[in-house]
Amino acid sequence: MSLEIKVPPVGESITEVVLSRWIKNDGDVVEMDEVIAELESDKATFELTAEQAGTLKTIAAEGDTLAIGAVVCKIEDGGAAPAKADAPKAEEKAVVAEDKTAAPVAEKSGESYATGTPSPAAGKILAEKGIDAGAVKGTGVDGRITKDDAVKAEAGKKPDAPKASAPVAAAAPAGSRGERREKMSPLRRTVAKRLVAVKNETAMLTTFNEVNMKPIMDLRGKYKDQFKEKFGVGLGFMSFFTKAVTEALKDFPAVNGRIEGEELVYNDFADISIAVSAPKGLVVPVIRNAESMTLAQIEKSVLELALKARDSKLTIEEMTGGTFTITNGGVFGSMMSTPIINAPQSAILGMHNIVERPVAEKGEVVIRPMMYVALSYDHRIIDGRESVGFLVRVKQLLEDPARLLLGI
Repeated sequence: MSLEIKVPPVGESITEVVLSRWIKNDGDVVEMDEVIAELESDKATFELTAEQAGTLKTIAAEGDTLAIGAVVCKIEDGGAAPAKADAPKAEEKAVVAEDKTAAPVAEKSGESYATGTPSPAAGKILAEKGIDAGAVKGTGVDGRITKDDAVKAEAGKKPDAPKASAPVAAAAPAGSRGERREKMSPLRRTVAKRLVAVKNETAMLTTFNEVNMKPIMDLRGKYKDQFKEKFGVGLGFMSFFTKAVTEALKDFPAVNGRIEGEELVYNDFADISIAVSAPKGLVVPVIRNAESMTLAQIEKSVLELALKARDSKLTIEEMTGGTFTITNGGVFGSMMSTPIINAPQSAILGMHNIVERPVAEKGEVVIRPMMYVALSYDHRIIDGRESVGFLVRVKQLLEDPARLLLGI
């Protein structure tokens, strides 16, 4: 008796998935609830588990697109499936048979006289005249060049004639020029569609500013060991930026809003989406009610979500929603960029790398660790005054971290 394993429902809006990887192979013995495959939708990766113990019989192949409810495999009662040791032998026999079938063709072609081959006498005449046999059309049996053909080949083309094509071959670039094609994953297809839609459907604009990161770096350097010892997590820049953003959103609620049809929707909470680079593409998990969290709580949430993203363990619920997004291109060395809005949100903050630059302070030029920050926003709901004011407020909070603790 065998049990069919089907694609389970994984979300209301998801109608199909891709079988991204078989963890167990056809014929393997599996246990109850053991993970046997990974399924990938346009939003997340899911594990497919065995619903009974037995022998796995795969039906779908890696890369197949499967509808919800489609049969992925079967699990048969009993031990391992029949051994497949004979399969390679069968393939080997097929190859041998194929070779034997092809051999007579090769021999036959070898027995026939090649077209354009000169007779000994014709070959001598052509050699004396310096004429290439390939430039002479034979009139003998099977296209053989006869003595008469060689005698009449006085005005024929000489060996130098074909050299006109030589420069083309010489101009070919050195090295490999191979290419490979891969089918886009559901996640990559969805990201591509969403990014194009945002560019086409929003009035996106970007404003820039720069932040002196010395106060935060000094604060981290002074308390990072105590912070980790007490809370069990490192003190990074993301918690400061998240906290600064949640405070600034209180002063500029339009930046935390969105457009739905002909209505403007404003949120009195801050669900902050954090853009994370995962093995299969960009994912944006959400920190819920970040406005009520401490720096330690934010750091723990960021670490937990980042680890889940790395291991493709994020759920749809953890990536759904969000009222504002923060993306950190600085970890890859980006100096400045214009991030694209994460729809249906109306704004996104881009962090960049920290570089020591000369700046003017109190009439003197000093070297400070500076970071460019960028706010991309939908001009349909956010005006220039609000976008600039929001970014200036974030800058003030980051350059004076005590404000984050005092809420001023």
